Order: sequence, then structure tokens, then C-alpha cells
Amino acid sequence: MSAGPFQITVQPSGRAFAANEGEPILQAAIRQGIGMPYGCKDGACGSCKCKKLEGTVVHGEHQSKALSAEEEAAGFILTCCGVPQTDVVLESRQVTDESAFPVRKMPSRVLSLEKVSHDVMVVKLQLPANDTMRYHAGQYIEFILRDGARRSYSMANAPHNGPGVELHIRHMPGGKFTDHVFTAMKEKEILRVEGPFGSFYLREDSGKPMVLLASGTGFAPIKALIEHMQFKGITRPATLYWGGRRPSDLYMDEWVKARLAEMPQLKYVPVISNALPEDNWTGRTGFVHKAVMEDFPDLSGHQVYACGAPIVVDSARAEYSAVCKLPPEDFYADSFTTEADKHGK
Repeated sequence: MSAGPFQITVQPSGRAFAANEGEPILQAAIRQGIGMPYGCKDGACGSCKCKKLEGTVVHGEHQSKALSAEEEAAGFILTCCGVPQTDVVLESRQVTDESAFPVRKMPSRVLSLEKVSHDVMVVKLQLPANDTMRYHAGQYIEFILRDGARRSYSMANAPHNGPGVELHIRHMPGGKFTDHVFTAMKEKEILRVEGPFGSFYLREDSGKPMVLLASGTGFAPIKALIEHMQFKGITRPATLYWGGRRPSDLYMDEWVKARLAEMPQLKYVPVISNALPEDNWTGRTGFVHKAVMEDFPDLSGHQVYACGAPIVVDSARAEYSAVCKLPPEDFYADSFTTEADKHGK
């Protein structure tokens, strides 16, 4: 067996690229501007799963919910942690090459911090004026911390609303980065970022009506999609389902309602799972992904864009296909894995 580099061929597009010895397939694709679907890059979400047609791939550490032993035995791989040992042929829904913006590192400065609920901070970052980051609404950036650790956050504004970026950061008590954001971060602080990452963005080559599914701060990239739709004059019908435990978790409810007045194609269904009597909540209750199934028992002609907690995204992915006839290729997702999720805790 040779020591690489190995040729990776993606079917049905026939596109080929090289992976170095020891290099995961996805890392090689990103390095060379080849667009492939992915989410967390950490073996936790399953967004990069695809079928191996030929060759040998060895997996690094990953979670069984992202790739089960049965799936691996059936020839499925995770490109984010799959390292080729030979030339490999894959079957994958490829993102078009033109859509892959260059991934770059750059400094950013904290412009503003706004606490919009008890555990959500809206952080606005200024990027270098002479070095604009190009990205798709829905993609994410990573903070590179001093110790080399990384934290990923979706950009909550569409690129035309730049040149800075808006992030919605939920406080995870005990998490070193979010503790810093909520207790010590100051305006003008300098942070290193890298991006854009992710294959979560609006597929504009389709006219299908859309379901936009968000839980908690999963609303951030959905907000960017809505801004992008408004900016581009996209009139496809879209229904936003935003779920939270309490009404205060829908921290930009008024922003959504203002868009409804401007975008007749947009509908909004807020869903609360754990309202207390003092909330006086009279709207929909229960699990947000279930509310979609109640309203859309047949999703066969729709696209779904889902973002938020892994349990919500994973449940929606499985149940919409199995119960509501959604074609799997029409489910686009960004699963918000925490550091604990990534380590299977």
C-alpha cells in the first residue's frame, strides 16, 4: 500500500482531488476549495456521511449517532474523520465548486455586546475593512483561542448586511469561552477567526416551498437565510418554526414579526416546550420538530433547513423522511454540537 497522496473521486460529479497521507477527506476537500456537505468537522453530527464505492478508509474518533457500526459495515463513511489508505471513490451530494469561498484566518474586533435574554449574547465583530470575508448566509466561523482550541458560531447576518458579522452566543456555564463572553469580554477586544465553513445555505436553484426549523440559537443562521431571501427578492413560500423552552428563549421574536410585515411569503410558528404559568403562553406547545409534522404531514415537495440542538436536528432528519416522505436530499442541516457533544458526554 502506498503512502499517498491518494486520489479521491466524488461521484456522480466525477470531480477528483488529492488527500495527503493521514489527511481526512473533508480537510483535503476544504483545502482545495472542493465543496462537500459537512457540519461540525468533529465526527458528531453526521452531515458529511456519504457512501464509499471503492477504496479503504480508516475512521478517527467519532460518535455512533453520526455513523453507526451497521452503517460503516454497509460502506458509509464520515469524510470529516475518514482518512484514506488507498485511492477512494465516493458518492456524495457535492456542493458546486463556485460556491466554495476561500477559507481564511483573520483578526476581528468586538464592536458590540448585547445580552438579549438570560443566556444569549449578540456579539458583533468588525473584520478587516480591506480584507472582506466572503460567505454564504448560513455558514459559520471558528474562533481560534489562545490554546489552539476552536469554537464555532454561525453568522446571523447575510453578507450584504456586513462588513461585520453578528453571532448569537448561548452561555454554557463552565464553558471557558462562553464564560468569557458573558463575564469578561469587552468591546474592542481582538479575536482570531477562521472561515467561512459549512454547507448550510439556501439552495437557490429550487422553487420548492421551505420549512425553516430552528431551536434556540439555531435561529442565527436561519435569520441570515431570511435576510438573504429578502435582499435577493426570493419569493418561495417559507414557514419558520422556532422552538424554545420558555418564550424568552425566542430572543428575536419581534425581529421575526417585523419581517412578516415585509415578506408576505414568510409565515412564523413559535413553539414553546416548557412554558410556566407566569409566561401566559397561548401559542403552540411541545417539540418544535413535531409541530412541523402536524402542519405538514406530507413534505415530499418541500425543502427543510434545520438548525439547532442535535436532538432536534437528528429527530427531524429521521422522522421527516420516514413519516412525512421528505426526500433525504432535501434536508439541509447545521447541528449545534457543544464541546460536550463532540466528546460524547
